[in-house]
Amino acid sequence: MNIRMAKAFRTTSSEALCIVTGMTPIIIKTEEAVKQHNIRKSKGSQKQLIDREVELKNWPHPADVVKIIEDNGCKEQTIQIYTDRSKNEHGVRSGVAIFVGKEHKAQLKFKLDNRCSKNQAEQLAIAKALEVIDAIDIAENSPRTIAIFTDSRITMDSLKNVNNHSYLIEDIRKRVSILERTNWTIEFSWVKAPRRNLQK
Repeated sequence: MNIRMAKAFRTTSSEALCIVTGMTPIIIKTEEAVKQHNIRKSKGSQKQLIDREVELKNWPHPADVVKIIEDNGCKEQTIQIYTDRSKNEHGVRSGVAIFVGKEHKAQLKFKLDNRCSKNQAEQLAIAKALEVIDAIDIAENSPRTIAIFTDSRITMDSLKNVNNHSYLIEDIRKRVSILERTNWTIEFSWVKAPRRNLQK
């Protein structure tokens, strides 16, 4: 059909035909139909996780993809961010503690929908911590370095997986990119820390 509409040769690539005719590629239409089916199938289910993928058109250009650096623990960064999360009968919560050196500078707490996972809670905490970095006071001559400590290995692996385009993961990457453009260096560190009580 695209060949007829574009009045093109049969050797013309399907991608070029879609651009010329303004038609959506069949593979994208198929993925859209599958997603709509899955949404209808799980409609009303309280077990459905609240998450979504970023639309293809909003994916970062490959040249702009940030490199997620995993800290080896050999150096001390100016700002240290610690995140944690919990999911139990009281709900889903996450928290953030931000330190400059050994001085406690900020604390953030969040409550999420009960259908959210613990990893989503952790990812929200990281995104919100990066959002407030510009409001944290540091000495003028201090290195602009940040260490983020998380006990979610899944979050670490998701951030480094270029094929993962879930909303929270892309939001973290975007905030890392924004900070790096203002000369911040950000490293992530996976730690198996004891749980802290986030119910208070």
